[in-house]
Amino acid sequence: MAIFIFVCWRILFSDCDLILQLAEKFGKSPASLAGKVVWITGASSGIGEFTAYELAKAGCRLVLSARRKEELERVKSQCLVSGKVKDDDVLVLPLDMLKTDTHAAAVETVLQHFSKIDILFSNAGRSHRGMFESTSLDVDREMFELTVFGNMSLIKATLPSMKERKEGHIFVMSSAAGKLGAPASSPYTGAKHALQGYCDCLRMELIQYNIDVSVVCPGPVHSNLLQYSFTEKSGEFYGKAWSKDENRMTTSRCAELIGIMMANKLGEGWISPQPILALMYFNQYLPWPFQRVFTRMGMKAVAKMRDGDAKEAKEK
Repeated sequence: MAIFIFVCWRILFSDCDLILQLAEKFGKSPASLAGKVVWITGASSGIGEFTAYELAKAGCRLVLSARRKEELERVKSQCLVSGKVKDDDVLVLPLDMLKTDTHAAAVETVLQHFSKIDILFSNAGRSHRGMFESTSLDVDREMFELTVFGNMSLIKATLPSMKERKEGHIFVMSSAAGKLGAPASSPYTGAKHALQGYCDCLRMELIQYNIDVSVVCPGPVHSNLLQYSFTEKSGEFYGKAWSKDENRMTTSRCAELIGIMMANKLGEGWISPQPILALMYFNQYLPWPFQRVFTRMGMKAVAKMRDGDAKEAKEK
């Protein structure tokens, strides 16, 4: 009984899952990744940007990819100031995840510069706000093209060099939405569930090549994710920002935990403020009673929890 109470206490009063808590206290630190070549997509802002800073402090050599080169250069400059890296240790490589025919050439560029890829942090993606029935099917397709097929394409292009070396780490950005659905974000939730399935299969296929596969599932985190979210109509941006008083994890803390996950090669990690973290556990281990209660809470209540218990996202 004492163990059960302790476990429940750790779940209810922490910002990450139990195994990640143990890794943070007793496992390897991100400093153990010093010298590793880490390729981060979606590195121009949000979690990708702050993970770059975390890994630069650890002494990793970095490849920074996103569509906006000027923002990548800004991130690189900050890495050089605050990290343990030199100019040649950070490669800015603009990349559009939707242009899958460019991914193989991008991999070759990285290999020419660093000769290897130790970790691919496949982080690019967008969120969504809109009701299922009102959301155009084009939006669903666009979400899957970016979040699922774009990421899978780059992973496929990266794997041959890792298999040849018999070493590597595929690290994929999922979400709490990959484990727990919420209203008004069905394409995003569906795409993240798809990533979970792909990675579960990939993990078993790649173990023979000494290649690890990890999936990180963050809950509410301060970022600009909402601003660039899909809406119900193709071609639109949601265009709103989070209010400052929301119960959201800082981006730097999320990046710190991601660094610990990478260093300890954890297969899956849950990172979230409460109550989302506790709800993920309840959904995992008591799915039927949890769903009975969760679906009866009402869409507004669940959406508020998803958005960090905010009253509303304010206009930019």
